[in-house]
Amino acid sequence: MIRVVLLATLAVTIIATTHAAEPVLPETVRAALNVRQVPDDSLSVFVQDVESGEIILSWNENIARNPGSAIKLVTTLAAIDVLGPAFTWNTDVYVLGSVDGDRLEGDLLLKGHGDPYLVTERVWQMLRQIRQLGIREIDGDLWIDDSYFAPEPHDPAAFDGQPLRAYNVAPNALLMNYKAVRYWFQPQADGGVRIWLDPPMENIAVNNRLKLKPGPCRGYQRGIAINANETLDEITFSGRMPSGCDLYAMDRAALSHNEYVYGLFLSLWRESGGEFFGGWRNTQVPEDTEPQLSFPSLPLADVITRINKHSNNVMARQLLLTLSAEVLGPPGTESGGRQVIGDWIEQNNLPLDGLVLDNGSGLSREARMTVAGMGAMLAYAWRQPFMPEFI
Repeated sequence: MIRVVLLATLAVTIIATTHAAEPVLPETVRAALNVRQVPDDSLSVFVQDVESGEIILSWNENIARNPGSAIKLVTTLAAIDVLGPAFTWNTDVYVLGSVDGDRLEGDLLLKGHGDPYLVTERVWQMLRQIRQLGIREIDGDLWIDDSYFAPEPHDPAAFDGQPLRAYNVAPNALLMNYKAVRYWFQPQADGGVRIWLDPPMENIAVNNRLKLKPGPCRGYQRGIAINANETLDEITFSGRMPSGCDLYAMDRAALSHNEYVYGLFLSLWRESGGEFFGGWRNTQVPEDTEPQLSFPSLPLADVITRINKHSNNVMARQLLLTLSAEVLGPPGTESGGRQVIGDWIEQNNLPLDGLVLDNGSGLSREARMTVAGMGAMLAYAWRQPFMPEFI
């Protein structure tokens, strides 16, 4: 028997099934709630056989609660239904000038259309394709067009006071590598700690004030404190790292979106043997201008797997703005994405009363949904031709 199981709770999440038709929580669930002093009415449960439609168990199923990252299932299901599992994003490349030999006498322009998975490896692949246009040296600047989205003003510290956490990164039409850097730490024999960045970014300054202390490799962030200036281009590490660590890594947000694109481009272009000494500027592509290269994303079916399996917030937010831009026209906005999903819910008669989608990622204090609504939505997904990709 195949079942859809959806739970939402204010304090704990416990998965349980029962064959009782009446709304009675299994004793094992009640016992677990009692041990943790969680009242029964703080839990919502909905268990349904998706083949027969039989409701196996329902408990407070129509109370709208904050679903956390489970709300990503709404965003991704609407997207795969509206856009199709084979939908792709393009990152367009414009050569603004003439190529003499292997030298571009002019500027290079990148225009993003919201690819949520333009990670370092895929940026490297894109740059290799630019190199295959015969360009090795660029004597102008890097121009950046991220006008396909119009995200709302974003304070990365607003949710939990952690502006450097990668899950707090805002969406952007030219998002690269989630705007995050992995910092690696390795103890040295002289009592210091070596730090390096992946990807290497020449426009990030690192102040290394870390020292070693004897002991096993444990403790919050291994004793490493991280602080950044307001523009996130100067990072200071301090504290005492245990000497028992061989290697330690942490991922943190850095720079502005455009500064990050520039820094990653600069690093990977030079790494591939290219030369570039220019700066960057934000711009918009003139109308009726055709790109020399369009670099496609992974298909949507693969992207939503990464969103849901890894609960990636900024990828989910990219998807919400993509729905807006693709259906209503650019620039994509959060409100536009909510409108598209609201229309999709209405067109498919989904009983999602009480839904508050907010930014579509679950990183929200305002998001609300009922487990009965989530169950109905997943039962709808089960009947669709794209069900295997979504599951």
